[in-house]
Amino acid sequence: MLRFVIASLTPMALIALACLLGGLWPALALLYMTVFVSLADRLGPEALPEIEGAERAANRLSVTLGLAHLLLLPLGVWAIAAGPELSPSGGVLTGLALGLFLGQVSHPNAHELIHRPARGLRRLGVAVYVTLLFGHHASAHPKVHHVHVATDRDPNSARLGEGVYRFFLRAWLGSFLAGFRAETAARARRSSGARGPHPYAVYLGGAAATLAAAGLLAGWRGVAVLGALCAYAQAQLLLADYVQHYGLRRSVDATGKAEPAGPQHSWNAPQWYSSSLMLNAPRHSDHHQNPGRHFPALRLDDRMPLLPRPMPIMAVIALVPPLWRRIMDRRARAWAAAPPGKAPPAR
Repeated sequence: MLRFVIASLTPMALIALACLLGGLWPALALLYMTVFVSLADRLGPEALPEIEGAERAANRLSVTLGLAHLLLLPLGVWAIAAGPELSPSGGVLTGLALGLFLGQVSHPNAHELIHRPARGLRRLGVAVYVTLLFGHHASAHPKVHHVHVATDRDPNSARLGEGVYRFFLRAWLGSFLAGFRAETAARARRSSGARGPHPYAVYLGGAAATLAAAGLLAGWRGVAVLGALCAYAQAQLLLADYVQHYGLRRSVDATGKAEPAGPQHSWNAPQWYSSSLMLNAPRHSDHHQNPGRHFPALRLDDRMPLLPRPMPIMAVIALVPPLWRRIMDRRARAWAAAPPGKAPPAR
């Protein structure tokens, strides 16, 4: 567990120091999230074994990161928009580092929390997504993505040949609407006395409260900074979905029923440090097969498609669609043609 603690909490400390002290700290925070993580992946082991029996430690780290997010985001908004320590260039560097932290640590952690059965943990995960102005993901992810992943019914599963910029709009709007329909249908199945407020009222009300808090902290600049940080984080979240499911499809029978989600329906990345930073989110196949499994115990095996580079690097490559397709299309076709449960021949 120590590697997860170090990898995920270090950038939080560096970003907090950048907000409070300025100077070289913004550059150090950004270098950690980019250069250091990449070098650690290259110089360290390719992958590390899963850790069994660490559920309590995993929950403690998730709670720590969730609560830290709720402190770090307003600190960052205030420091960038109105703080006395950051120069204009320091504000840009801090914003880039904080945006990467929100997308690569806060999001995977909130994703972990919304899969936990304990109500308090789920609510903390929802709170993180709400402050990222992306609360609907707490409904769309478990109720739509996990049900329909790797089929045309899931707006967050990218099709072969689909460019990331077209995918962004389809996935954001599609998941918002599909999540709303799923929650509304779930409410209709419950007795009226057990309904409570519609989750989307919580998401939208929470987003409005978050924007208002940013305005109170730093005026219109605070609202603008929050909006930019959230857009950056949301883009990374959608990029992760794009990369992790690009071109992989479950077969659908004549009745419209899809085969069970298997190891071959998600792309994975084994690199040790970026995986530790992202709480093993790149071990995506096992998560879809076992969504309740805690992140330290997620597994990799040779039946799972592997990305040719670490997840953060593949996300950058995806922003250049011709290069992305040249790298990924043949790999996706090979996995589509492979027998179920077997990897395609190495090329």
